[in-house]
Amino acid sequence: PEFRMLKRVLFSLVLLAGFGAGLATPASAQSVSDTYSADDLVSTGGQFFGSVSQGLATVVERAVSQFGLPNAYILGEDAGGALFAGARYGEGTMYTRNQGEHPIFWQGPSIGIDFGGDGSKVMMLVYNLSSVSAVYERYPGVDGSAYVVGGIGMTVMKYGDVVLVPIRSGVGLRAGLNVGYLKFTQEPTWNPF
Repeated sequence: PEFRMLKRVLFSLVLLAGFGAGLATPASAQSVSDTYSADDLVSTGGQFFGSVSQGLATVVERAVSQFGLPNAYILGEDAGGALFAGARYGEGTMYTRNQGEHPIFWQGPSIGIDFGGDGSKVMMLVYNLSSVSAVYERYPGVDGSAYVVGGIGMTVMKYGDVVLVPIRSGVGLRAGLNVGYLKFTQEPTWNPF
């Protein structure tokens, strides 16, 4: 089990490094008054994640150093399961400085060498969000924790100019690697496509 986890982490780090090189966004692209500082995110995330937040500061610092300061973030919960093919469903609230708070839902299919189920608390950092409606798209990605510290995992997804960095902490028994996408919507739906 430890070897499989190490293999997933190493594979995901390689993907993140390749992804990150093409996704990095200059911090000057957004007004500072529109963005959230690393301290804001660690404080909010610490309250949200609770006792499992020991690795949160390190993971947030990693995201901020790679992508700059986000202009929105999402707090929510999601769950997924798979037996080769799988699905993930989640819901939460998106917070922005200038456009308020908005309920948000996500769902998506996956396929791969993947078995089991999991549930997570999730904080997603949102970069380059020009309007609230810009987030309602399909974001492809490879699931697996690309960067893990103290039980907190980070991955990266991109659609157009918008970059999402989900930071998860959860429970469950799920092993493997899969590819798929997450579709963000204003209303909940059971259709993962």
